[in-house]
Amino acid sequence: MVFSKKPLLFIIATLTACLSFSGFAHPVQDSVATAAAHPHEATAHAAAGAGHAEAPVLSEADQKEAERKEFIKHHLLDSHDFHLFSYGKDSGHETHVGFPLPVILWDNGLHVFMSSRFDHGHAVAESNGNYYMIGHHDGKIYKTDAAGTVTHDEKGHTTNEKPLDLSITKNVAMIVIVGLLMFLLFAGLGKSYKKNGSIAKGAGRFFEPLVLYVRDEIAIPNIGEKHYRKYMSFLLTIFFFVWFMNMFGLTPLGINVTGNIAITAALAILAYLITTFTAKKDYWTHIFWMPGVPVPMKIILAPIELLGTIIKPFSLMIRLYANMIAGHVVLMSLVALMYKADHALGSPLAFLLAFVLTILEVLVALLQAYIFTMLAALYFGSAVEEHHHEEAHH
Repeated sequence: MVFSKKPLLFIIATLTACLSFSGFAHPVQDSVATAAAHPHEATAHAAAGAGHAEAPVLSEADQKEAERKEFIKHHLLDSHDFHLFSYGKDSGHETHVGFPLPVILWDNGLHVFMSSRFDHGHAVAESNGNYYMIGHHDGKIYKTDAAGTVTHDEKGHTTNEKPLDLSITKNVAMIVIVGLLMFLLFAGLGKSYKKNGSIAKGAGRFFEPLVLYVRDEIAIPNIGEKHYRKYMSFLLTIFFFVWFMNMFGLTPLGINVTGNIAITAALAILAYLITTFTAKKDYWTHIFWMPGVPVPMKIILAPIELLGTIIKPFSLMIRLYANMIAGHVVLMSLVALMYKADHALGSPLAFLLAFVLTILEVLVALLQAYIFTMLAALYFGSAVEEHHHEEAHH
């Protein structure tokens, strides 16, 4: 087996594409959880939206329910820092353990500072005379004043001006880390091949069978011996990138990169662009003017076939996103259930279910990487397939 340097180039290209999309996906946070976690924001929101009506007072049960939702939300959503755990909440002096990430804003000039200035969303950050805050409802950064004034429209949406946010968020940081990890692993694998007569050493011994599997069981059967080599770089990159990201998503760091639809969209767009720009003439002929088909049917089927070229990568995007987000939601719900049960029997049962589901998620992490790679290979294979139109001569 000859290890090509092209996968390293595709690692950089793929991760750059993902980075360009990842900063624009901030799912809306749950308002009930926000009300419990940030009562002052909930009060301001209620006053703005209901004629200065008093904010509802949550009962102890509702507060615990909101805390559980906050726990699930923390694991699923992107953020400007890594929050590991907290302690001392019951004593009234809660301490957060984690580490901040760089905030990079463009607002009549470049503003760079660490997210620790926001104090987990409770403080206003000052930079070169400008003041910024994190919106508790959407996690986005807004301009404000020194007092942290927030304005809302009639629907409760924050109307403060937003600067251009180019920050290194949690998802972006993990994409960079995984990219460096892949680069080091496969650069080392390539060097060991050269030094040891095409024999892998170290960590390469574990990854070499996976590389061979992608080549022999995915690329060659679906693309063909003649054309598979030019797609191997992308297929290897996408397989290990999705797999590594899925595995990191099972850690307590609250990482959910493949559960971010912007990331899966970037990967699907890459697959679509490669399919489109490497497709042969036969591929487009079978889309716009199918041989052996009556002309009226050609006119009807052409737009349907063209739409199918877009639906295929769209299904790639939704499949990976939906499977990963669903698994994380169920797993986090079971973990939260252990606290809600608060019973000698209920907590162990919830723990057992969470443990079994975690094992299942480990398998799903690899399975989703395989499915994404397999379908991408199928699309590439259809783009370079050589057709023999015997039926057109009858």
